[in-house]
Amino acid sequence: MLLGGVLALLLVTGPAVPAGAADPGGECPPAQPNCNVWDDDPGTPGGGGNGGDNGGNNGGGGSGGGVCQWNGRTIPCYDEDLGWFNNGDGCYYKLAEPQQEAPEGWQWYVLTCDGGSLGSVRTELLEGPPPGFGAPPDPEELARRAFASITLLAPRAAVAPRKDVGPGLVGLPVWMWGSRGATYFGPQSASASDRGLTVTIRAEVDRIVWNMGNGDRVTCDGPGTAYDRRSRHAGGRSPDCGYHKGYTKAGTYRVQATTHWSVTWRSSGGETGSIGGVTRTTGPVQIQIDELQVVTR
Repeated sequence: MLLGGVLALLLVTGPAVPAGAADPGGECPPAQPNCNVWDDDPGTPGGGGNGGDNGGNNGGGGSGGGVCQWNGRTIPCYDEDLGWFNNGDGCYYKLAEPQQEAPEGWQWYVLTCDGGSLGSVRTELLEGPPPGFGAPPDPEELARRAFASITLLAPRAAVAPRKDVGPGLVGLPVWMWGSRGATYFGPQSASASDRGLTVTIRAEVDRIVWNMGNGDRVTCDGPGTAYDRRSRHAGGRSPDCGYHKGYTKAGTYRVQATTHWSVTWRSSGGETGSIGGVTRTTGPVQIQIDELQVVTR
């Protein structure tokens, strides 16, 4: 109760906040002669993480069914206009329409060769379909195509106290939080379809890991709570995402947060799976920690 009473007194006697300013936080430890205040000046979002960041390949133009390689190029194994790709000869095969007269069991195919070059088109009579012809769409490839259609961003990270407004003190708790919203924490969903198969994905943050800049890491389940000097938690620990023990040494620290996404998919055919390794990392936020000075009168 002593901490809460001193904090309340310091908040009353601390420096005034300019009219119209954003709601600041406050850091008012015992034995400090005034109350430091800081604005929510969040860190700049960083780049994407690793693993699933690229989100696969859209395939383009209604193509799909996995990806194939030809002369160093990545091409779709199925194209809606060209048909199915044969890795053995580099040609796409599609049944000719209409079919010309042919022996029983034989069919005419339109071949587009050299990896789909429109300058190498011919027809050919075959007794059976070539390798890979009529292969079903790949549900995992469709999942990655759906994943590529959504946007996952690193949240804007914030801490209290903040270096650019006022220092914190050794041993006092630190609050951390990130901007909320579907693009930062989910959930998001999207679907992709090919030849009658539909795959739907769902993406949401599983956890957010805060690197406190001193070798310590704090794992939180969600975005955390923004510091509010008027809340019942003011001056104490964050209710859901904080560095409760505080820093043990004075200094300037760079804090970063990494969101770890859970991306799962389900196909209309009943298959399920996941896309792993999807992370997003924020830009750094600096925090200044000073030694606790005992004031005697």
